Amino acid sequence: MCRNIKTLHNFEPPATDAEVRASALQFVRKLSGCTTPSKANEIAFHRAVDKVSEAARELLDSLVTNAPPRDREVEALKARTRSAERFGRAV
Repeated sequence: MCRNIKTLHNFEPPATDAEVRASALQFVRKLSGCTTPSKANEIAFHRAVDKVSEAARELLDSLVTNAPPRDREVEALKARTRSAERFGRAV
């Protein structure tokens, strides 16, 4: 899986449509092997991003959990701390 695709389920506030679309774009880029499609593939590329976005939104809207929602800022701080420990930089 592409490392840039982030977990979007069970956050407060919920994932925005822009976040879902960004993840779909990363997924399609990974599958297609290109960051920018050629003119010949542009329509198919963008159609795939649209369909993956719809499927991802449907999935996120239908998932259920008993766990309390995670806080985005707390999770971001944890990620920065892990990165600092891994790469030796200050948080």
